[in-house]
Amino acid sequence: MGMENGTEDTAALAVALRLAMGRTVRRLRQAHAVGDVTLSGVSVLARLAGAGPESPGALAELERVRPQAMAGTLAGLEQRGLVSRSPDAADGRRAIVSITDAGRTILEERRSESVGRLARALDEFTPQERATVRAALPLLDRLAEQL
Repeated sequence: MGMENGTEDTAALAVALRLAMGRTVRRLRQAHAVGDVTLSGVSVLARLAGAGPESPGALAELERVRPQAMAGTLAGLEQRGLVSRSPDAADGRRAIVSITDAGRTILEERRSESVGRLARALDEFTPQERATVRAALPLLDRLAEQL
């Protein structure tokens, strides 16, 4: 019986966490202008900025999306001049995608806007509440890794 209760508790926690995270992401996303870079586009820009140029196939794998979906994301980014493609030096048939300066600028603007909104919201928390959120971050990172 205790086992069943534990499973129910875990399922209830999963539901509550999904709702809270979904609401947070939606609220941050709504803050950005219409026609702005998609969330998947921002994720690709962040990856390219952090890890450097990559092939579309590798990006699809890293982002856990189908190659067709990645092709769409990259086409949108390329059209806006946020990424550029060049032939792979090792294999001319393959393309390598890089973030452009404009892409870096958009990424920094998005980050600073989101970070600013989060910081203003966290300012309303007590120091103890902020410490609780801070203490949960490593667990949330581990959770994301296991999904």
